[in-house]
Amino acid sequence: MAIDILTTAEVIEAMEKFIYKRRPPLEIRHQLDLSYKIDNQSVIIYEIRPRWNNPTEIMNIEIAKATFVKTQQHWNVFWKRSDLKWHTFQPKPNVKTIKEFADLMDEDRHNCFWG
Repeated sequence: MAIDILTTAEVIEAMEKFIYKRRPPLEIRHQLDLSYKIDNQSVIIYEIRPRWNNPTEIMNIEIAKATFVKTQQHWNVFWKRSDLKWHTFQPKPNVKTIKEFADLMDEDRHNCFWG
């Protein structure tokens, strides 16, 4: 089930601010960029970059995900490890708002999202 329209508006506002703050400079965005997508009740942050062995092919590399749990009114936080599977972000497995999720990724105290 997809998130409701009010929550979607909150997500768009928080993610647009986050992406604006974290995006690389305009002159290198053809080599590395940052975006997000809303997929049902999840928000996924990903990098956009050319494939290393075929620069004409563009890859989307997922970094972080927050999934809204309506019954508990919080967001579960995940990060994608080197095994390419989503793992619960153990230092803080859930947050109350999508803005908290953006702040958590921006701070990245444990170097899970940005290396």
